[in-house]
Amino acid sequence: MNNKILLIGTLFLLAAAKVCAQSGSITPDGTYMYERRDTCDLFLDVYNPAKGSETTFNGIEKPTIVFMFGGGFVSGTRDDSGYHQWFRTMTANGYRVISIDYRLGLKGTSKVGVAQVNVLDNAIHMAVEDLFSATNFILDNADQFGVSPDNIVISGSSAGAITVMQAEYELANRTSWASVLPEGFNYAGVMSFSGAILSREGFVDYATAPCPTMMLHGTEDKVVPYKQIKLFKLGFFGGGKLIKRFQKFGYNYNMYHFVDYGHEIAGTMAQTIDLQTKFMECNVMQKQMRLVEAWISDPAIAKGSTVKSRKDIYGR
Repeated sequence: MNNKILLIGTLFLLAAAKVCAQSGSITPDGTYMYERRDTCDLFLDVYNPAKGSETTFNGIEKPTIVFMFGGGFVSGTRDDSGYHQWFRTMTANGYRVISIDYRLGLKGTSKVGVAQVNVLDNAIHMAVEDLFSATNFILDNADQFGVSPDNIVISGSSAGAITVMQAEYELANRTSWASVLPEGFNYAGVMSFSGAILSREGFVDYATAPCPTMMLHGTEDKVVPYKQIKLFKLGFFGGGKLIKRFQKFGYNYNMYHFVDYGHEIAGTMAQTIDLQTKFMECNVMQKQMRLVEAWISDPAIAKGSTVKSRKDIYGR
């Protein structure tokens, strides 16, 4: 299969990304409109640390996690019940979670391939724009929310993971997209569950070091590519390729390769709590250069992508 056909196939599959169902409901402590767009109003839900939970580690405040749902930029909601178990577990462990809306830039799109790459690019950057707007809203209301402005970790699943990886890429390169954020601002960390970065430069190059980044990716992911899909200078780079850049330039990372797993890793937030808390305690809170690269096969995580065919995605 040549690169052109592979790229078309993968971008079709992006629309079908879904999180695995998880149990246990939770109600947000507050819901706020953070932005009014021409097409919709955007809201965020705040889940505060559970009463009696430990909100510090070794005397250091635990970060606030801003989360972006998955759904291929086609579907998904900030309060999907599939994320509730993870919300509950993180708040029980003393973390504040803020789950945000963002515009679904591929909703209603029937074809996304090489010729329509601008459509995908636009969808990703619409989501990035919304993440930055939500970030500014949180910063403006930091005292009310109990958030330390320099202690925010962004996290996402699938399309949300693409968005948070892309956002940190824009921020590290101080592009026009990132200019809306305060001068000198950066996130405290990034957690990506099956994410990637879209580049038109033929490679991913950070002008300044990205914040500590944790990536989880299935080595057989055909939805969001584990390695890369490249055509001329257009590239879509997943965790298996991005880790090479992090290693080459000495960036702070934790990389977990899930051997023979597909896109189901996008929905493993609740099953990988230990990896997340260790990353935040060491790399984020204590600012340790704790570099981890591990290949994982975990029987507790069921294998099997939700993606079957183009017909399953679009019904035709």
